Amino acid sequence: MIDFHNHILPNVDDGSKSVEMSLEMLREAEKQGVSDVVNTVHYQHPKMYGIDTSYNFIKTEIDKLQSIVDHNNIKIKIHAGAEVFFDYNLTEILSNPITTIGGGKYMLIEFQTLSLPKDYEKTIFDLQLQGVTPIIAHPERYRPIQNNLKKMSEWLGRGYIIQLDAGSLLGHFGQHAKECAMKIINMGACHIIGSDAHNNKKRNFVLKDAFRIAESILGPDNLNNIILNAERVVSGVACESSITNMKNINRDSMLQRIKNRIIRK
Repeated sequence: MIDFHNHILPNVDDGSKSVEMSLEMLREAEKQGVSDVVNTVHYQHPKMYGIDTSYNFIKTEIDKLQSIVDHNNIKIKIHAGAEVFFDYNLTEILSNPITTIGGGKYMLIEFQTLSLPKDYEKTIFDLQLQGVTPIIAHPERYRPIQNNLKKMSEWLGRGYIIQLDAGSLLGHFGQHAKECAMKIINMGACHIIGSDAHNNKKRNFVLKDAFRIAESILGPDNLNNIILNAERVVSGVACESSITNMKNINRDSMLQRIKNRIIRK
């Protein structure tokens, strides 16, 4: 099982603060059945000003941590990626391989929590024209989405991939985020659930508990599809929607708005 979104690399962004913390986090991930993690370093976020996020630097740091992980007999493989803070330069930063995942097929994009940027759709469309599929990070934590879930249908129609944070389903980001995450799950609009793990305390790997909640809504087959989507992203192949055989939604109605195959390449 792959955890697609986390910050386990020590002393690079606001994630792990030490090698020891990273090891403790990864031991917990291993207990939950995780075999691979994609470290998604914050990229071009204001808090990253002056910090090296070049591919060569991040890959070197990952290789160092991987060697320590292997030495400690933790059976997890670390992959390089980024959580890209939205700006109007998304096509311009593609020259840095750290900004995409799955051989350049996907980009994980984060917005600020209180508002969405003006005309962001055009910038993301230009990105799609370059063959890169946007993955929207934790939309349940964005106020505009909490206030207007119709935006989910619009994003799905545009071919966006939706990633929820596991902690949101457990209430770690407050009641509004939890309620929004549950509604997105019920809509069949969630493609991926990631830990967004940052530390070994309140923001550690909690995939197991989040998957249990998702399974109670979606059923085991659809939960498995969400789990497989993380593998599809890393492999650079198409993700699939989570609506087949869903028990808590009107499937025919959803099929009118969402294609079974969100991406066709």
